[in-house]
Amino acid sequence: MLDAALPDAEIIIGQTDLSRERLARCEKLRAIFNVEGNFLPNIDYDYCFSRNIRVLVASPAFAVAVAEMALALALDLARGISKNDRAFRNRSEIYGLESNRDCFLFTGSRVGIIGYGDLARAFRPLLRPFRCAIKVYDPWLPERDILNNDCSPASLDELLSTSDAIFVFASVTAENQGFLGARELALIRPGGLFVLMSRAGVVDFEALVSAAESGRLKVATDVFPEEPFPNDHRIRELPNVILSAHRSGGIQEAFTEIGNLVVSDVELILRGLPPTSCRVAQPETVKLLRSKPVAVS
Repeated sequence: MLDAALPDAEIIIGQTDLSRERLARCEKLRAIFNVEGNFLPNIDYDYCFSRNIRVLVASPAFAVAVAEMALALALDLARGISKNDRAFRNRSEIYGLESNRDCFLFTGSRVGIIGYGDLARAFRPLLRPFRCAIKVYDPWLPERDILNNDCSPASLDELLSTSDAIFVFASVTAENQGFLGARELALIRPGGLFVLMSRAGVVDFEALVSAAESGRLKVATDVFPEEPFPNDHRIRELPNVILSAHRSGGIQEAFTEIGNLVVSDVELILRGLPPTSCRVAQPETVKLLRSKPVAVS
């Protein structure tokens, strides 16, 4: 059905495979909208750029939902909410100061953000009431952009070694797969928080599990190297880890917002105006991205 419609299509919405051969049949095509959340490697981007076909992704729709969940996970880890709830249900609760021996006040803590795209930009305002000093590592951004968001630019090692809570929002690229490994995780202070919200591919996941298993780090993750995740993996048994089944962005409000963003930009494009709501693929970076489609949604 799609192939039959391609010659007359001005807009394609979805993340279907679009090879050069397929795109060559799209004589009227102006834009392709991926509504999943990441630029996928199933489109001939060079062909699109050469023909002025815009490729867009509706990822900003997920930003607020993911940011809200990231804050909730960090507060839980810092204050031991889930851990102490489980203890209470097991009739092994501890009261008062003793129950907070490994906790700390999130307000006024030192925060490190790795990757400052849509997700982090939605997350930043949520931290304002907590008066956190924030450092950002993002090699794709100029320092000026980070400073304008009331954050301090930092090297990766500096951020890891001086933060109490670390939030990972970085996309997977050809240059950063597994770049947060055992050496990097060892730089984080004992008892620090590590919240993984973007893609598991940026972390050496087994090294992260080992850091949590040793008791050095408290970890929360919404993403995994494979999904669904193996039932017998050791991370499921760790008391200082919060596990979330890639659900932070998958909320009805976010899916509704995808439609709002796409329709808004389609209207502009059909009027001969540039899109303003969705993220537009850039020739310098899109081919470096290595995100995989979400297997379960």
